[in-house]
Amino acid sequence: MKFALKCSPGQKIAKRQGRVAIIGAGPAGLGAAGYLICKGYDVDVYDRMPEPGGMTLFAIPNWRLPWKNVRAGVEELRELGVNFFTNVKVICDDEYRIEGDQFVKSKVHLEELIDRYDAVIIATGTWESRRLRIPGEDLKGSYLALDYLFRIYASQHGYLPKSEVYRTGLKSMVVGAGLTAVDAAIESQLEGAREVYLSYRRTINEAPAGKAEINRLIQRGVKLMELTLPVEVSGKEAVEAVKLVKMRLGKPDASGRPAPEPIPGSEFVVSVDTLISAIGEIPTPPMRKECCGVTLRQNGTIDTDAQGRTRRLGVFAAGDVTNGPTLIGKALAHGMRIAQSVEAFLEAGGKRGGSWRS
Repeated sequence: MKFALKCSPGQKIAKRQGRVAIIGAGPAGLGAAGYLICKGYDVDVYDRMPEPGGMTLFAIPNWRLPWKNVRAGVEELRELGVNFFTNVKVICDDEYRIEGDQFVKSKVHLEELIDRYDAVIIATGTWESRRLRIPGEDLKGSYLALDYLFRIYASQHGYLPKSEVYRTGLKSMVVGAGLTAVDAAIESQLEGAREVYLSYRRTINEAPAGKAEINRLIQRGVKLMELTLPVEVSGKEAVEAVKLVKMRLGKPDASGRPAPEPIPGSEFVVSVDTLISAIGEIPTPPMRKECCGVTLRQNGTIDTDAQGRTRRLGVFAAGDVTNGPTLIGKALAHGMRIAQSVEAFLEAGGKRGGSWRS
């Protein structure tokens, strides 16, 4: 997977004045690093994981995106001069605590990076899955999809022992119909589940993953439960069953898709011992509220203008942490586009102007 898309083979890169720190070594951060190193800037990338790659290594399966290709792209960046500081978490007061933090060996405050570098790009992605917010969700055997997948892949990379992978029972239910839900359903099978259900509140026609992906799941034996929504998880100490309600589609909502509505009196129960929530991801910036002059929108994304500029001079944001969850290619492209904004900022004098230039 190539990140240094602006470098030509054998090109001699002319050095330019400017040091840039990038927080997050996922697609957006690596795309930005590739652009800036090819333009001659000094680039340092900070990431809390034990190796660069972000979700491409720790949330997406090898069969969907070959890990060797990601590592080859990262190695090319290293050879071009990008410095990677792994096992380092950048924080800003009230930090997010999520899977992967067990690998953190040191922390650095965002303000310190702002002081040390000519520009900073925040590209920390969306590392937290949305909770179902229903009774019984905290029972043993109930997982968030990204947490579930992360431990599987971290173990496959050799960073976690197999004993720390979340246990999958014989009957698993995944809630959602995006690519993360698809991957969680397949991994459930690979981890030993004999029956796997996919509960989705709309139909296959509205599935974010697309009909082809869902049909492939069905061919693998996954049982699609269209127009259903979990409302309660039951069990003494661990998940034993999930109560669902049947749904019907109403008028289109803000997304343009038909809005699902519960059908009164249609509740039913399915016996399962594993429940995985894959109903979307939440942005995970270095802060939970305004910090270092960087503000958040109501949905938790970093507030920026069209050029990726935050309200703090010299600080930019790229990828899912400012746009919300999207596909790898779009995050990579956005990282490169924001790197162009950084280039324009540095060429115009950077912080010396004392304020953003329009």
